[in-house]
Amino acid sequence: MDALRTLFLFAATISMGLVAGVIDLYAHTIMPGLGRTDDRTFVGAFQALDRAIINPWFIGGGFLGALGFTLLAAILQVGRAPLPWIIVALVLYVVTVAITVRVNVPRNDAIKAAGEPDRINTAAVRAEFDELRWRRWNLVRVVTTTVAFGCLAWALVVHGQAASV
Repeated sequence: MDALRTLFLFAATISMGLVAGVIDLYAHTIMPGLGRTDDRTFVGAFQALDRAIINPWFIGGGFLGALGFTLLAAILQVGRAPLPWIIVALVLYVVTVAITVRVNVPRNDAIKAAGEPDRINTAAVRAEFDELRWRRWNLVRVVTTTVAFGCLAWALVVHGQAASV
């Protein structure tokens, strides 16, 4: 049973770290880079990026995997020392998922549904996207996922300490 606890806590930590990295990459590289482009390039590139990120590796193994693995890790650690750290990570990640679903995904879907950049008013589509709002809420997601990752990493340490006693 201890091997199972370790496995799920490890999987939760790895998947959370991957998601935190993706979200952080958007914050400090992708969105600032896109922000320096013209409207047509912004809309076309964002559409392509968003279509590419919707894939089984990221959605299943990363985004939803972080939620599922963290939940399973919490269940398996009930009554054990790492549980508080895992619970904090889980709550932070639920906040991340809620922000994603309520703020980022609707904007992503709207920009994709706008049509091909050659056939639309890209300035209007970009303005409607509300890049500043997307970026502000993404920064919140950077904080929530990074802290969640740190909590899970610490939970691994606590779990290891408890196992060695």
